[in-house]
Amino acid sequence: MKDCYEPLFTPWKIGNVEIKNRIVMTSMGGTSIFGWMEPNHFDKEAAKFLLERARNNVGLILPGIAPIRDPMGGRWLYQNPGKFRELKEFMEKFHKTGAKLFIQITAGFGRAMAVNDLMVKMLKNKALGTLGKPIFDMDFITASASATPNRWADGVYSRAMTVKEIDEIVEAFAKTAKLCMDAGVDGIEVHAVHEGYTLDQFATKYTNRRRDQYGGSLENRYRFAADIVKAIKARCGADFPVSLRYSVVSKTKGFRQGALPEEGDRYTEVGRDMEESEIAAKFLQDAGYDMLNCDNGTYDAWYWAHPPAYMPQNCNLAEVSHIKKFVDIPVVCAGRMEPLEGAAAIRAGKIDAMGVARQFLTDAAWVTKLMEEREEEIKPCICCHNACFTMARHEGSANDQNLMDAIHMARCALNPRTMQTKKYYIRKTDKPKRVAVVGGGIGGMECAMVLQARGHKVSLYEKTDRLGGVFLAAAAPSFKEKDRALIEWYRREMERRRIPVYLHTEVTNVEDLKADEVVIATGAVPKQLPIPGAEHAMEATEYLMGRETGERVVIIGGGLSGCEIAYDLILKGKKPVIVEMREDLIPVRGVCLANSSFLRETFAYHETPVYLSTTVREIRPDGVTLQTKEGKRVYVDCDDVILSVGYDPKPLAGSSRHVHLVGDANGVGNLRTVIWRAWDVCMKI
Repeated sequence: MKDCYEPLFTPWKIGNVEIKNRIVMTSMGGTSIFGWMEPNHFDKEAAKFLLERARNNVGLILPGIAPIRDPMGGRWLYQNPGKFRELKEFMEKFHKTGAKLFIQITAGFGRAMAVNDLMVKMLKNKALGTLGKPIFDMDFITASASATPNRWADGVYSRAMTVKEIDEIVEAFAKTAKLCMDAGVDGIEVHAVHEGYTLDQFATKYTNRRRDQYGGSLENRYRFAADIVKAIKARCGADFPVSLRYSVVSKTKGFRQGALPEEGDRYTEVGRDMEESEIAAKFLQDAGYDMLNCDNGTYDAWYWAHPPAYMPQNCNLAEVSHIKKFVDIPVVCAGRMEPLEGAAAIRAGKIDAMGVARQFLTDAAWVTKLMEEREEEIKPCICCHNACFTMARHEGSANDQNLMDAIHMARCALNPRTMQTKKYYIRKTDKPKRVAVVGGGIGGMECAMVLQARGHKVSLYEKTDRLGGVFLAAAAPSFKEKDRALIEWYRREMERRRIPVYLHTEVTNVEDLKADEVVIATGAVPKQLPIPGAEHAMEATEYLMGRETGERVVIIGGGLSGCEIAYDLILKGKKPVIVEMREDLIPVRGVCLANSSFLRETFAYHETPVYLSTTVREIRPDGVTLQTKEGKRVYVDCDDVILSVGYDPKPLAGSSRHVHLVGDANGVGNLRTVIWRAWDVCMKI
């Protein structure tokens, strides 16, 4: 391997447990070995996922959180001994890889529980809540340190947890940890004084208003977390290692309001500031924790714990490096960590290991590729959250998440096989065919690679001079460096796999291709709005591909693309104005709250004018006329207008039964729909 990465591949210890290298796969909801959002059991799909990463040279693996009490059915985690017998068999296989595994257990969600509309009804209607209690005991699931507002739903409050319930949870941690230890698990991670989950709601002043032994002083607020590790050590012995998921600084201004990574964003921390964290970290170490697995943030500042592309790389490293000075136990840093910076920080003694999560969803073998100096073959995670974290919130909704996404988390937009190996797989064809792929965007390239892997003879046709399609425009902003890296990865893979590519080749008649099967991946075209003066506006793709604008720019369309354009303009020092017909920005299902809240809060910080529930009546060379929902006419001066109102599919015509549509040509979506649909089609050819 390259010398610059060597610090990542040195051994270290958590307590008495030696870890072979300093790469930690941190937990992701959905990868729990005990399942997620269903009656707890041993999850074979998660086991397969974890084992594949272990075989690819990860040092320490942390599966997704296992609720100490099952959200569905209310059974305690320790009450099903059968899954621990399966866990023991799994650990025997797992340890042959040389990796170590700590199981992460959570005390709960409290006000951070991503409640959907049905759950809101159960919380607001006592009769419905009582009726649904055997399935979802929402009163317990959302219980917190104090009566506090839910992060996701208006008018929903958590109740204060009783001391008896706290005692039951502490005992349950100890019992579960002992069962895990007996099954061969290497350690436990307690979740968490982190991200604003239940234990963090006890720890932070703005969510804890208790007057008993669990409220008030720092010692009292952190007592719950301290009691848990003491109980585990008493049951399992002092040498059984226990890690704590820990947010160094809350980065929180108030309920539903985070602090941005802007130098000028001066704010008063309502959660855990660095001064308190310095004391708390030492207190938690002295209570018995053997490691701090760190980042920053809360659900109110969710983009620190689940950073989208807009957040800086290595965004939590400064705070985590600082807190290491106040403890004697190992400290791990997570949050858009890059191997080069992680290795340098380890070499300098600033952290002990590098935590990585979503990159393991995209490419199971990225650590192996790094070791073998094959970095160019690593498929990059683009931090989109389109499949791994689709919990969305906008005005008028609670958690607007697809039910299947809620049940099956930790999937990947870029890799359909992640946690879906029974649905998506490569099976060699016994009838190889000549297949033509028309369109060299992401969908077309994905199809070409899947078809070739199955044994078909593939050729790809692209009418322009380069591969990438509309994603070239999407990847243009400065903060989309990973998107640009993804395009380059696809280009290299097409070349490495020697798939014939014909650029500058426009196909107008699929019959001319003389192929057995034809895949149409010709994408979509911008929607046309019947607005007087629309000819004075530029399309979003025109701007993204380099067309210059003046100082003041009106963006028509407040969806994700329009908001990202507005953010790009802000970074360039310009003054955007956003106009959206609906009642909120990004009012769509599937866009993670970490992404949308960052953008909304950035616009508020920069005092970007946002017109909601507003239509455009006319576009002129020097401005636009708007009409609010109250019927008021408003004229906004500007230098340029950008239309970002969506796309319509533009498939190449073809009626033959051997023609297949994929990507945006078969329905406009995002990279997840493009890539997953490509597999849906190509697995059947």
